[in-house]
Amino acid sequence: MKDNPQDKVVLVTGTSRGLGRAIVGHYLELGHVVVGCSRKPSDLVHARYRHYELDVTDESAVVSMIRDLVKTHGRLDVLVNNAGIASMNAFALTPTASVRRILETNVIAPFVMMREAAKIMMRARRGRMVNFTSVAVPLNLEGEAIYAASKAALESLTRTAAREFGQHGITVNAIGPTPIKTDLIRGVPEAKLDALIQRQAIPRYGEIDDVLN
Repeated sequence: MKDNPQDKVVLVTGTSRGLGRAIVGHYLELGHVVVGCSRKPSDLVHARYRHYELDVTDESAVVSMIRDLVKTHGRLDVLVNNAGIASMNAFALTPTASVRRILETNVIAPFVMMREAAKIMMRARRGRMVNFTSVAVPLNLEGEAIYAASKAALESLTRTAAREFGQHGITVNAIGPTPIKTDLIRGVPEAKLDALIQRQAIPRYGEIDDVLN
């Protein structure tokens, strides 16, 4: 498949459902070529979409995917780090296994994605990276210590990457949506979510359309 130079080649993580799937649809509507990945297969069939079934914490699989992407399309214009996991645990009861799993998915995986994408974008002297963080960081939500810490680390990576890559024509930004009714918050008690929403300037759940642009 030969790409139109006017189209962008976009890589989105966590695309099997929810916000990631919606982001893919948004970019396809704009006429871009989209590559997605998730641990589960995708039922999306589109001439300009290709799905990789992999775990974003598998570094070798990620590197292979990006190399294949470049071999096929010759460039990468946009990276959206959407994949992430959350876990509700009281601080004193949080198992180390959960800590490692969250940090591997929410910090190390996007770091590897950014590192590999930057190698391509720096050669082209252009590119865009967007990382998804969370309102759990500024609100210091009880029961989400490690999740919030992982997203705080991602925000720090975003700021540092923006400084390092800016001179190469690459922008790096983060967005921290309010809770959206996706699988990510399925395990959070309704009362806790309601209390969080009441602390917001606009006291309602977020909608996917709020963040697509």
